Amino acid sequence: MAERILEVEGLRTHFFTKGGVIKAVDDVSFTLDRGQVLGLVGESGSGKSVTGFSIMGLVDPPGRVAGGRVLYRGTDLAGLREDAMRRIRGRRIAMIFQDPMMTLNPVLRIDTQMIETLQAHETIDMAEARRRARDALGQVGIPSPDQRLKAYPHQFSGGMRQRVAIAIALLHHPDLIIADEPTTALDVTIQGQILYEVQKLVREQGTALIWITHDLSVVAGLADDVAVMYAGRVVESGSVADVIDRPLHPYTRGLIDSVPSRNPRGRPLHQIRGMSPSPLKLPPGCAFRARCPRAAPQCQAMPGLDALLPGHSVRCFRPHLPEAAQ
Repeated sequence: MAERILEVEGLRTHFFTKGGVIKAVDDVSFTLDRGQVLGLVGESGSGKSVTGFSIMGLVDPPGRVAGGRVLYRGTDLAGLREDAMRRIRGRRIAMIFQDPMMTLNPVLRIDTQMIETLQAHETIDMAEARRRARDALGQVGIPSPDQRLKAYPHQFSGGMRQRVAIAIALLHHPDLIIADEPTTALDVTIQGQILYEVQKLVREQGTALIWITHDLSVVAGLADDVAVMYAGRVVESGSVADVIDRPLHPYTRGLIDSVPSRNPRGRPLHQIRGMSPSPLKLPPGCAFRARCPRAAPQCQAMPGLDALLPGHSVRCFRPHLPEAAQ
């Protein structure tokens, strides 16, 4: 039986602003086992990044986790004091940010930053810390790691800086890594190299991974399972093969149909009409109904996230069910 690393149950993260309450994450649930890769997909503002920050305990005021549980090996992270959370954050659960300069200090050498990261959580001498830092750089494909340890962040390209950020996340061999769109700003070649290194590390170390992205093509080649988010909620979840090949929710189908590689040459790309609703003025019921080609009066109520097919759940009253399942 697979070892359960993370259980997120009914997570709610709200931002209490002067204009009202923004329900950035509203009743999100999923599980993650050792060595499993979960793709968290959605357009900007869907709540996927806030979900990652909530797990890490990095939500700043006026935001706060308003409900639900985040269980790491059975321990509820949402109820931990900051000093206890600090012992887990970075050591047992690590995060890779979209901009590596959120991780790297521009005025410190790479070796200084990596050694300080190790010494913050472990009693370790300088020689051993340097050796582990060098080995981590080698793991992510950085050539001449001994020399590169002595460099400053500005002496690396964007792709190399992101590799350094990944190496720092791997220093303590964490049980879980949360990667928040770490390849979005990189060119396709560098993106492919980093994805290859991440897949290799997951296989070799058994690390669980949450890959946050808006790019379904990345998820298709990287993840085992996928959860699609819209307006703070998971609207569809299941294995990558099921969700990509047989999408049930109209929003998921719209995302997939808008990918150029899935459309015949010369045919206009499909697009989802309209825009995402304001998080301060979400409509009652299904938040997608104003943009949905299958909307009906019943969509003014909120649908539940139901398993309509084995291992494949959807939050919709009128999903695209296969004929055999209807």
